[in-house]
Amino acid sequence: MLAIRLFSYVLILPACLEAARILAVFPFPGPSQYINVVPYLKTLASRGHEVTSINAFPQKKPVKNFRDIPVLEVFKNYNDIIHEFDNPMNIWEENNFVNKFFLGVTRSVLTNKEVQETLLQPGKDHYDLIIVEALRTDAYYGFAAHFNAPIIGISTFGTDYNIDELVGNVSPLSYIPLVTAGLTDRMTFAERVINFLDTSIGWLNYRFFHMPEQEKMYAEHFPLASARVPLSELNRNFSLVLLNQHFSLSFPRPYVPNMIQVGGLHISHKPAPLPKEMEDFIQGAGEQGVIYFSLGSNVKSKDLPDERRELILKTFASLPQRVLWKFEDDQLPGKPANVFISKWFPQPDILAHPKVKLFITHGGLLSTIESIHHGKPVLGLPFFYDQFLNVKRATQAGFGLGLDHKTMTQKEFKETIQRLLKEPRFAETAKQMSDRYRDQPMTPLDTAIWWTEYVLRHKGAYHMRVAGQDLGFFAYHSVDVIGTLLGGALLIIVIITSILWKISKLVGPGSSKKKLKEQ
Repeated sequence: MLAIRLFSYVLILPACLEAARILAVFPFPGPSQYINVVPYLKTLASRGHEVTSINAFPQKKPVKNFRDIPVLEVFKNYNDIIHEFDNPMNIWEENNFVNKFFLGVTRSVLTNKEVQETLLQPGKDHYDLIIVEALRTDAYYGFAAHFNAPIIGISTFGTDYNIDELVGNVSPLSYIPLVTAGLTDRMTFAERVINFLDTSIGWLNYRFFHMPEQEKMYAEHFPLASARVPLSELNRNFSLVLLNQHFSLSFPRPYVPNMIQVGGLHISHKPAPLPKEMEDFIQGAGEQGVIYFSLGSNVKSKDLPDERRELILKTFASLPQRVLWKFEDDQLPGKPANVFISKWFPQPDILAHPKVKLFITHGGLLSTIESIHHGKPVLGLPFFYDQFLNVKRATQAGFGLGLDHKTMTQKEFKETIQRLLKEPRFAETAKQMSDRYRDQPMTPLDTAIWWTEYVLRHKGAYHMRVAGQDLGFFAYHSVDVIGTLLGGALLIIVIITSILWKISKLVGPGSSKKKLKEQ
């Protein structure tokens, strides 16, 4: 059996003709994005490719064929930015805020000393493939033009209109909600109006306010490349986009051939044993089981308002279950005996444990995928961006519920936890979704590696590129055709009306009276 599995693995993942030099750009200060791609990059390195990674979380131990270029500048004012996102904003202000953040990230990469000295100097080095986090950071897509190499994008949250444009994908607004809207694919008329307006506002903000700034940085840091390839052409010429999404995790939708779903790319399929102290605490929970509570890497439990933290503590103290709480301080005043705190938990291994019955989460996509992979129901407390959409999906699918962490009462919090634990349908649905998600011909990581090396083997695989990428807005949406047809129809109506009017003059009552008078 092992021999058959190894043989099939070799068939599924053929080696490239030769090792490639790969530049990966993943500089975001939120660790979850990098956690998602590290196994993928390390696997490429283990297959002989030389990987250079621009990131904010360099490896603590050397990895063969893997070189870090740390961009620690992205952490400047990061906590202030996260807290600022909690302030009420309208859709235009929200887009301005998000674009400002990503402009800062892009600038940090392109002004980094090591990047400038080792990558941006003409003729200094070469790379065969560029891999980037494809999210509002268009200027550093210029590495593809600089090195004359194909480019692959990875989106750790799925896709939106911005990601779609990289490969000419289509997201019908009638049933594909904006990531930040908190809607599902089953929208009412009013929700479709909101989705259309919010998406349109976001697109206009991005196109006319954000992109000009990205174009300035592109021209400044890639002067030779920008003179040869406009950014508007570069960011519509991706060879491949890998999506941290899968239809079994959300809902089915259209993708062009070079948009590949690899949701759960980071998940190990062999859970590791837990540290002894954690394992002993979990085993001591008995039949009641354990609840795991984490707000992810960007939102810190220690920074919750005192009143919210007190509400959570009192709720946990009143439960018969034990609770693992990711808490970023060494001490938690008032911590009850049934709560175990730690600054870090091996989350996938925790969720794989059979005694863990419920995951209370911020609703980040990585956490949502991990909960589905391990078949655990969730209680979502979303804070920002795609978290509202992910919690909405969990509620719609039936493996979770959501609450507003700012307004929930202690009673609501406790009753929702008890409902998720006591009503079997939540755990059963989570198990069903796990079975669907795991039923794939290849693991997400194998899929990502295969398609990456496919792009290398076929020199960019531009044969997968849809023709729509070469069309302007009016031609792409057939506005010119519709306009021509409507104009032609209007012309025909005018001609027919004119002819009928002239005929009526000749044969009408007035013409008969004229003929009688002449007689």
